Amino acid sequence: MSLSPAVTDTIYMQRAIRLARKGRYSTSPNPRVGCVIVKNQKVVGEGYHIAAGGPHAEVHALKAAGANAQGATAYVTLEPCSHFGRTPPCAQALIKAKVARVVIAMQDPNPQVAGRGNKMLEEAGIEVVSGVLEAQAKALNPGFIKRMLTGLPYVRVKLGATQDGKTALANGQSKWITGAAARADVQDWRAQSCAVLTGRGTVSADDPSLLVRPEQWAQMGRDKELLKDLKQPLRVVLDRQAQLTPDFQMMQDGSPTLLISQKNYSEQNWPQSVSRTKLVADGQLKPILEHLAAKGINEVLVEAGATLAGAFVEQGLADELILYQADKLIGADGRNLLNHDALTRMEQVPVLSCVDRRQIGEDTRSIYRMS
Repeated sequence: MSLSPAVTDTIYMQRAIRLARKGRYSTSPNPRVGCVIVKNQKVVGEGYHIAAGGPHAEVHALKAAGANAQGATAYVTLEPCSHFGRTPPCAQALIKAKVARVVIAMQDPNPQVAGRGNKMLEEAGIEVVSGVLEAQAKALNPGFIKRMLTGLPYVRVKLGATQDGKTALANGQSKWITGAAARADVQDWRAQSCAVLTGRGTVSADDPSLLVRPEQWAQMGRDKELLKDLKQPLRVVLDRQAQLTPDFQMMQDGSPTLLISQKNYSEQNWPQSVSRTKLVADGQLKPILEHLAAKGINEVLVEAGATLAGAFVEQGLADELILYQADKLIGADGRNLLNHDALTRMEQVPVLSCVDRRQIGEDTRSIYRMS
């Protein structure tokens, strides 16, 4: 029994989406894209975008297909690009390969493309079908889409607490509220983020690295092949009064760190890996996010104290909350999960939508979208 074209398109687009996911740790600032080329109901080529500046998914797939691409159908999770960037346009490559049909999951939100790739293909006589598994394709690139449409990155705020919403004892002791599995799971969120953002207080108190720890990342059963393409996130530290010095771990490990302050830093022996930017935002986080988006940052993971994390929620700039909760109780004297101005009306209370909840080791991880 032969399958209908709609079912066939869905099956192969699912395969292209699975391929695109392989690039979730390495493609920044480019989107994650997968491509599958099918001829006579057989996959003759496939590929995914690995890293910015390298071949796009369509190029990998066309190279694998060779002469079999002629007359074939290409399934692509994102509209093929139509402009010259660091690589030639993929729409032109598909035309040159003489594919007969291109099935696309979603239109590219990049204004340099935004329908032009589809038009280029159609003008060359290629049949174009759009919107196959569009929602799944959009879920691959929330940060890229948001940056293109709004000039802001997608922001996730990571939180860890007891069942009564406390993050530490009154004296500040917090190691460890959540278990080893939860801490390992955080590595995956860091790995798929373009930047990890924190505040001066966290750096001063904990001297964290905020890099992906490969040994913990591997504990979660991640594909070791993807580890070789891993792109460490940019560490971003908000240090309003320019108080930090080069002595901290993240300043000395050679990975890029960006310090953002409202004052100029004193001339010290700063490593080349540490950039310093003066940005007067008067307590507003949106200008900081706009600055990061202009640098090509798609997704930001906030790992900060209650005040800074609370500010992202209060200012309506958090897209998701990732909450790890341990089966522990601290009580009223413990430190709160979020600090922000007091609310006086129930309509001011943010509404959360839980999109995922699961057990991570001995803890529970809930992912909330901000409504």
